[in-house]
Amino acid sequence: MQNSATKKLSNTKLTVILFLLVLAIIIIPQVIQKGAEFGGADGEAEAAITEINPDYKPWFSSLFEPASGEIESLLFSSQAALGAGIVGYYIGTTKTKKKMRDENKC
Repeated sequence: MQNSATKKLSNTKLTVILFLLVLAIIIIPQVIQKGAEFGGADGEAEAAITEINPDYKPWFSSLFEPASGEIESLLFSSQAALGAGIVGYYIGTTKTKKKMRDENKC
C-alpha cells in the first residue's frame, strides 16, 4: 500500500494531467478552426430533418419559449451548473464517506 505522501503526489499529478487535457479540449478546436461558428446540435438536426422531409411537422411545441437567445443561454448554463453541482456534491460526499470509513478501520 502506498504511503500518504506518494498517494498525494500521484493524485496531484493526475489532477494536473486532467486539467491540461481539459485545456487542450477547449483550446485545440479554437486554434484548428479559426473563425468557425460553433453552433448547437438542435439547429443542425432541424436542418437535416427539413432537408430529408420538407413537409415534416413537429409532434409538439415547447411549453415555454425564452424571450431571447441570451435568456435561453442563461437557462441552459444554469441547468448545467446545477447538474455539475449535484454531481460534485455526490462525488464529494462519497469520497468523504470512504475516507471516514478508512480512518475508522485504523
